[in-house]
Amino acid sequence: MRAVPITVTALAAAFLLTACGGGDDSASGDGESKASGTACAAGDLTMAAGAVNAAPAAGDTGNVTVTVTNGGKACTLDGFPKVELEADGTTVAVPHDEGAQAQPLPLAEQGGASFTITYVRGEEGGSSLAVKTVAYGLPDASATESLDWSYGAVALKDGDKPDASVSAFQVAGD
Repeated sequence: MRAVPITVTALAAAFLLTACGGGDDSASGDGESKASGTACAAGDLTMAAGAVNAAPAAGDTGNVTVTVTNGGKACTLDGFPKVELEADGTTVAVPHDEGAQAQPLPLAEQGGASFTITYVRGEEGGSSLAVKTVAYGLPDASATESLDWSYGAVALKDGDKPDASVSAFQVAGD
């Protein structure tokens, strides 16, 4: 029995797998997705507040959903949205949901995604943030959209942090 044919067969199989790239469809290290080609650009997206489940009283939790629609070519959303609450000359960043993990989300041309801002309503005039507007946008982007905040004050925790969080991007409707 000769071992040469088995060795040659194994080497040929290894060569074929290497030449094909091994089937790895993961994102390249440069922030671009092989599946859609590029990261989404703020100028190609429209964002608008969607469904709102406002907190009715102090201590209650509310949710504001923001929808994102892609007006450009297929792209990928990656990371958590940037969200900032603005009140009386103060701007405070909203942290991402600690239980969520952002994953690249391919977004087709005219495709949609969403994210949710969850907050705890604070007492008016108490140790809370009297939010007037909320600014939101892509991770690390300077361009943002704004909406008037009419859902009451946002409670503070640890003295100066908003009792609020933002979810990762998800397919619209999920």
